[in-house]
Amino acid sequence: MIPGSFDYHRPTTIVAAVALLTELGEDARPLAGGHSLIPLMKTRLAAPEHLIDLGGIEGLNVVELDGDEIVIGAMTTQHALISSPLLAELLPIVRETALMIADPQIRYKGTIGGNCANGDPGNDMPALMQCLNARYALTGVTGTRDVSARSFYLGAYETALAAGEVLTSVRIPIPPAGHGYAYEKLKRKVGDYATAAAAVIVTMAAGTCTSASVGLTNVSETPLWAAESGLILTGSALDAATIDRAVAAAEAITNPASDMRGPSEYRTKMAGVMLRRALERARARATA
Repeated sequence: MIPGSFDYHRPTTIVAAVALLTELGEDARPLAGGHSLIPLMKTRLAAPEHLIDLGGIEGLNVVELDGDEIVIGAMTTQHALISSPLLAELLPIVRETALMIADPQIRYKGTIGGNCANGDPGNDMPALMQCLNARYALTGVTGTRDVSARSFYLGAYETALAAGEVLTSVRIPIPPAGHGYAYEKLKRKVGDYATAAAAVIVTMAAGTCTSASVGLTNVSETPLWAAESGLILTGSALDAATIDRAVAAAEAITNPASDMRGPSEYRTKMAGVMLRRALERARARATA
C-alpha cells in the first residue's frame, strides 16, 4: 500500500529537530531507519502529517569510548554496530545481537536508536540494553536527561519518552574484562521477530559467578530484566540446580501472547530454553 500524504522535514541539528516535534505535536513523528514506522504508514495504521528525518543530524552515528562506558549515537546502524572494532573488543554481545536482527538489507538502514525507542517488545536491543544496564539520553527543548533502559519501557509501544523528545544516544557500562556473554534467539525463519530470546552477561572468579544479568525478549508486553535470576546465579558455580532455579524465576515473570509463534505456555518455556543455552555459552566464554 501507499502511505498517506505528509510533509517531510530534514533538520540538521537536534535542537531544530526537537523544536519541530514540539511545534507540530502529535501530527509529527521522528524518522530514523524507518523499518518500524514506514510499514505502519503503508498499511495506514499510522498516518503522521509530518516526518522529521534525523538522518541529516551530525554526531548521532558515533561509537566511542568515554571513560568506562561506550556511547553509541542513536542513528548508528546495526551494520555499523557489527563492523565496530571497539564493540568487538569491549562489548561483543552487541555485535552478536545485531547479527540476529532481521536481514542484511534491514541492518544497513535500521538504527539502534529506533530499535530501542520504539517500545516494540519484539525488538532485540531493548532487552539487551536492560541486561547491560544501559542508559538512554533523551533530548527535548528543555535539554537532555538520562533514563535507565530498565525503567524506560512502560508497556507495549509505551515508553518514558515525553512529547517532543528524541532518544539521541545509548550509554553502556563496559563489563569487566573476561566476562561471558551470549544472546540466544528462537525464531521461525530468518528475519522474524523472536518467539523468545535471552541475553546474558556473567563474570566468573575461581569458578564462582561474581555477577550475572539476564534480559528477555518478546515474552511480555515489554522487554524484561530478570533481576531475580541474576541474583540467584550470583555466588554460585552456575551448577545445574542453580540454573534450574534461575530459569524458573525468569519464566515466572513472562507473560507472552498466544500468537502465530505459538501458545503462551510454549513461548514461556522457550524463554527458559533460550536462557539455558545463553548461560551455557556465556559460562564457556567467561574467564576468571
